[in-house]
Amino acid sequence: MSSIFTRNEPSQGDKTEPQKPESAAALDQAKRSPTAQASAQVMTPPTTPAPQPAKGISVISRALKITGQLESSEDIQIEGEVEGDVRAAAVRVGAGAKVRGTVSGDEVELSGTVEGKIEARKVVLTSTAHMSGDIIHKDVSIQSGAYINGHLKPEYSKPEPNG
Repeated sequence: MSSIFTRNEPSQGDKTEPQKPESAAALDQAKRSPTAQASAQVMTPPTTPAPQPAKGISVISRALKITGQLESSEDIQIEGEVEGDVRAAAVRVGAGAKVRGTVSGDEVELSGTVEGKIEARKVVLTSTAHMSGDIIHKDVSIQSGAYINGHLKPEYSKPEPNG
């Protein structure tokens, strides 16, 4: 599968030699003298690793509206809008988020709106949740204030992989 994102990496022909600072000749002269070797120090800037993004969570921000199917082997956090099915290890639908479709995963936490169906081993509906559709679950937790218009069906079994 190809990606629309590419990384600008130097090609084999783009290698350049690092340039010596202007004082390199003075350092070379100092290195030749045994007494100067002890006092000459080469300063190198400390290297800090580039910040790594949080692993395991894909975030759909408030600014995004996605039409189509979302699928991840890790977690998905939705803060925007999704029209289509969402499948991940864990799915969190934020308070201002809206999903029209089926949300499935091992764990689903709903704080926003789902118009469709939830299929998960563990489902948590927070006090701001608005659910219109059925919930197929093994374990369900509903906080006071959550809205549900649908059926709760305690018959969840992990879907078989296609193929």
